[in-house]
Amino acid sequence: MSLLEIERLGVEIHGVPILRDVSLGVGPGQVLGVIGESGSGKSMMALAVMGLLPPGADLQGRVELAGQDLAALSERAMCKVRGRDVGLIFQEPMTALNPLQTIGDQVAETVRVHGGTSRGEALRIARETLDRVGLAAAEFPLGRWPHELSGGQRQRVGIAMAIALRPRLLIADEPTTALDVTTQAQILGLLRRLVREDGMGLILISHDLAVVSGIADHIAIMRGGTVVEAGEAREVLRLQRHPYTRALFAASTHRPDRGGVVAGPPLLEVEKVVREYPGGLRGLFRRRVPFRAVHGVSFSLREGESLGLVGESGCGKSTLTRAILGLDEVQAGRVRLAGRDIHAGAAMAKGLRAQMQAVFQDPYGSFNPRHKVGRLVTEPFHLLADPPKGAARRDAVARALEDVGLNAEDSGRYIHEFSGGQRQRIAIARALIIRPKLILLDEAVSALDVQVRAQILDLLAGLSRRYSLSYLFISHDLTVVRAITDRVMVMRAGEIVEQGETEAVFSAPSHPYTRALLAASPVLEIPA
Repeated sequence: MSLLEIERLGVEIHGVPILRDVSLGVGPGQVLGVIGESGSGKSMMALAVMGLLPPGADLQGRVELAGQDLAALSERAMCKVRGRDVGLIFQEPMTALNPLQTIGDQVAETVRVHGGTSRGEALRIARETLDRVGLAAAEFPLGRWPHELSGGQRQRVGIAMAIALRPRLLIADEPTTALDVTTQAQILGLLRRLVREDGMGLILISHDLAVVSGIADHIAIMRGGTVVEAGEAREVLRLQRHPYTRALFAASTHRPDRGGVVAGPPLLEVEKVVREYPGGLRGLFRRRVPFRAVHGVSFSLREGESLGLVGESGCGKSTLTRAILGLDEVQAGRVRLAGRDIHAGAAMAKGLRAQMQAVFQDPYGSFNPRHKVGRLVTEPFHLLADPPKGAARRDAVARALEDVGLNAEDSGRYIHEFSGGQRQRIAIARALIIRPKLILLDEAVSALDVQVRAQILDLLAGLSRRYSLSYLFISHDLTVVRAITDRVMVMRAGEIVEQGETEAVFSAPSHPYTRALLAASPVLEIPA
């Protein structure tokens, strides 16, 4: 018996078809994995189920929840369904949570709005639900604020809001994309347990085949607003009938060709670096105890080499990156680039700063949306003593864009006119335009779907061969790090606990923490 039945669902927005002839179903206690690239219609399908389509949308077809046609309900009636019968978990918990409300009030608000209970009863249910998702009262009282929690803890609050009234159907839209592998494994385990305990149906939307393959009973592959393949998870994974399904599998396990790069002398040298922050107050007359985010880290990176840095959230990766970029002062140790000491702030010479650039996780957030691509790409020119002007400047922009697989004409467009993968290519072009020796990539492909990710990895490998670039690749995705790096470092609680040749570390890890990371990382396996 199906809990949710979607039959021949179609959605048009201002006459433009977004979804076409989508038919899916999920039963009580079952998990349906919906997979596809960005723009395939996954999230729009979820919004159609929730009755949250944007203005100008026209829906055709049937969406039935336990025999009730949701598409025929008024907005007032749908408000009673949301939260009570259908829960929704969003991708980014910090934007889904209200920073001005405590976690207890936010979960209780869901209960009061959709359950019609008193404030006292709503807070009791909120406490019980937060306990269910692993946020115990002793450490996470109802008065905690969202900014006091880690990413994984905030996602647990989002899950608590969605399941507070024990809905019959739960929709999770990319709930683990921005999380490290250990937190991701915990969240997936939590979702699996809730489905088992409550007998709810779960629709898990993701672009990561490995994540879905480990939890889903049924899988649906979407492309261009249609379902191109669907069935039992084992059968879809084994048979891969549709060419697009096979393409997704190939992209998920893709490794770029990195041959031809010969590592040279040391380029980046980090020696016993310590970075501390002021700790919390311990009392009126007691001294603050500093928090040590990076503790005695040492490593080197050679010219033309790609080095990975992995670890869970809060381990010190970003703090170490800021010290390398000269954005943070260190309390002890030193950082040297091409034999010269890196100093934080204005003390760092422009010529030295020009030798390294960074590519960040969210390319849209790192660009000024008011400027055209031509201006955005040339931002690093201010680091040059004699930056090119006029025709030479236009030629440099065209060359940088063509290096990353775009066209020179793209310089006249705005950043919002590009897809996520194209924006990341523009970010790489900006980093590349002044020909640095070192590029730091901070979660540069974690938000991309698998096919775009494979293209970006191929691009980075090709640029490394062409320009003898060195990469420091910071990521929580162990599959990506294994595919693109020569050596890898594993960081935990501010220390490097293991480092070595990438294949050697991944094949035979010596530290228990490395083994725990590998065990938590989802693996895409094709059933026999």
